[in-house]
Amino acid sequence: MAIGERIRFFRNLRGMTQKYLGTLVGFPEKTADIRMAQYESGTRTPKADLTNELAGALGVSPAALNVPDIESYNGVMHTLFTLEDLYGLQIDTLSDEVCIRLNKYNGTAYITMFEMFSAWQKMAEKYRKGEISKEEYDQWRYNYPFQGSVQ
Repeated sequence: MAIGERIRFFRNLRGMTQKYLGTLVGFPEKTADIRMAQYESGTRTPKADLTNELAGALGVSPAALNVPDIESYNGVMHTLFTLEDLYGLQIDTLSDEVCIRLNKYNGTAYITMFEMFSAWQKMAEKYRKGEISKEEYDQWRYNYPFQGSVQ
């Protein structure tokens, strides 16, 4: 999913218009909606400083806007292959179900990923048990690693 699509996703999630978001990040009111439409359509790509401003206005981490290409199943697979290469994720089976697991012999990468996955699992479990709302769970995910008040 391209950055423009992520901007649109979060803008709609927050109930903002293109013009409102554009003015929040400092575009003149007269052209704010046109500029935002250009970023959302992919005609223009925001530079890092604008991406940071957009993320702040949308209440998410800049990393939530910069998602790898997962628009197709092939893109998802290649993203997973990259995660295997870089972080030691492995495909496996557990109780006759396909799963992805960490390679515990992958040194510090394993420890770091284990801590991150454990935090994710903890929050997902809280959501499944009804201890936090979907909005709180999403807020945690979209602002990771800066969890905010939900933990």
